[in-house]
Amino acid sequence: MSNKRQLDIVVISDVHLGIYGCHAKELVKYLDEIEPKILILNGDIIDIWQFSKRYFPKSHTKVIRKILKMIGKGVDVYYLTGNHDESLRKYAGFELSNFYIDNKLILEVDGKKHWFFHGDVYDVTMQHSKWLAKLGGKGYDLLIIINRLVNHILEKMGREKMSFSKKVKQSVKSAVSFVSNFEDTVAEIAADKSFDVVCCGHIHQPVIKNMTFDNKDILYINSGDWVESLTALEYSNGKWELYQHPVTSAGQQLPATEEEDESVMEWEIAKTITFPTST
Repeated sequence: MSNKRQLDIVVISDVHLGIYGCHAKELVKYLDEIEPKILILNGDIIDIWQFSKRYFPKSHTKVIRKILKMIGKGVDVYYLTGNHDESLRKYAGFELSNFYIDNKLILEVDGKKHWFFHGDVYDVTMQHSKWLAKLGGKGYDLLIIINRLVNHILEKMGREKMSFSKKVKQSVKSAVSFVSNFEDTVAEIAADKSFDVVCCGHIHQPVIKNMTFDNKDILYINSGDWVESLTALEYSNGKWELYQHPVTSAGQQLPATEEEDESVMEWEIAKTITFPTST
């Protein structure tokens, strides 16, 4: 019998394979430890925006190989496109055995209607200033590289590591407001469309949060990223939990836990999945 953790659904996003900030080795270790029935890759898995032939190390290739191995073992793998891998959107609807590419995924899981999508369609920066978003992406990668160098020095000095980008996000009011507005917008639209659970990536903020709009309870979940947070969402025994990789290079603490619009994407009848709950 496999000693891997048996899970019904696993969601990872914002891996950004192909950039220096990607924690591919840690992700490979995580994938080695789990055995899901469904794996949802919720966007920005490969950073095509910043892809360079000069940088795609073996550890990044190994992530792809691990996912292909899962497909070979019968795991249903859904690749949902994000903004950094938006060139794959022309292949939306592609299906090969148990591997799928699409822009969104709607599943009815244990009686609850789930909506999975990356989230960039509700990012005003993405909609109106894509060049600014791309420039920000390059700056973010540079910040991560500098952060790693500084943390290496701090570690040698016996001092606590720090996360530059986390401090920026927490200190800049506009960044805090953006995250809050994004979550509210997505949850409100999910409530309007009668979804019970909405799952995004994109903003690199892992969380499981109960929200209410128009007397409709919504569970908003975000899988975070594998650049800083090193997090994934796991579903088993009828509930969602946030996985935090035990070691990060920036010394982050565990995160606290508790829409696409119709002009962009069409709605479809949900696939229905029921996982028996362990007793």
